Amino acid sequence: MRPRLSSRGPEARGDLRRPLRGLAMTLVPSALTALTAITALTALSCGPSPAALPPEEDLAFPSDTLEASWGNLPAAAALSGGRWAVVSSDFDAAVIADFNRKSLAPLGGPKQGAYLHPAAVFAFADTIYVSDWGKRRATVWTGEGKLVDSIPAPDPLRGSSPRARDGAGQLYFEVAPEPKRDGSGNRDSAAVVRAPRSMARFDTLIRLAPLDLKEMRPGQPSQRFERMIFSGIDLWGVWSDGAIWVARLLHNQIDIREPSGKITHGPELPDPVYEVTQADRNQFLQHFPADVRPKETDLAWALIHAPFVAAFMAPDGIWLEKSKPALDSVRRIQVLDRQGNLRRVLRLKGEARIIAVGADQILVAEQFERGVRLMQVRIPAPPPPAKP
Repeated sequence: MRPRLSSRGPEARGDLRRPLRGLAMTLVPSALTALTAITALTALSCGPSPAALPPEEDLAFPSDTLEASWGNLPAAAALSGGRWAVVSSDFDAAVIADFNRKSLAPLGGPKQGAYLHPAAVFAFADTIYVSDWGKRRATVWTGEGKLVDSIPAPDPLRGSSPRARDGAGQLYFEVAPEPKRDGSGNRDSAAVVRAPRSMARFDTLIRLAPLDLKEMRPGQPSQRFERMIFSGIDLWGVWSDGAIWVARLLHNQIDIREPSGKITHGPELPDPVYEVTQADRNQFLQHFPADVRPKETDLAWALIHAPFVAAFMAPDGIWLEKSKPALDSVRRIQVLDRQGNLRRVLRLKGEARIIAVGADQILVAEQFERGVRLMQVRIPAPPPPAKP
């Protein structure tokens, strides 16, 4: 029997073959960019005054380090006992990074054949889920690196792999719109979809903001729609009780969809507005090899940076990694509670990036001349509450 698609709740009208229509679906790129800038400026003028914000706290310099000969920053998920599941797609690497043993142990051993080009990873307790675009499936592993399950990419979801699971074992997917040959389909919303392990049904739970696109070469045969660089995307995760949180790009806030279907909105977060400068564009272009580096004029550039570039679910809240200009040596991280209220602001110095958040430590990574350096950083104890 072919699984059927269904949609529930006010945020999930229609199915995956009929994109949601409405305000979020009809924003043209220029309007979306303008609204993002206006929203950010409003947060500055109407949000809490700087004196009301939490004091900034510096993260300690990492003392635990592991090195790998990978060329790009990996993805990771927290396990227990100073261990992390880490994947690097370009190098077919999926490992358990153990800082106590100072080791990088490949899942399935050095001659495994269970995955090819692992692209993403998440963990539930110490169960590891590795998404693999090379074999179009997700593999499931114990915390000791033993293979226990394999989940083929569901055809009704156009090959999407699971991004999260809840305590009941239900899986959650992000299903992008059909892009079409010229990319214009990306003006529609992606959907967060839930399915049981049996894949007997698929429920569309919430929609994400469409990509901020620019029409390139309008009116010409090679016309296409390109995502604007530095424009950002909505990011999301799932709590063990099945509640979904979404870091909303446009309003710079957290939305929560409770298991009952009720939607609540966290407060808008105060942030400065960073213009995309020539230094930002130059830094982006440096990531391409010189012989295939595109021309700056052939790319679509956003006018301002997105308010955040990454989001991580912690045991007691959400961490938002904020955007920063190319010439800034400090990256700020906003620590939010489950309702999206700002509790702390942490500062990470240097070029390292957060790739996973655990109960009392975070994992950061940075590139260097021989590959990637993984570093474990202890989360500082929260400051004492201010005296009334």
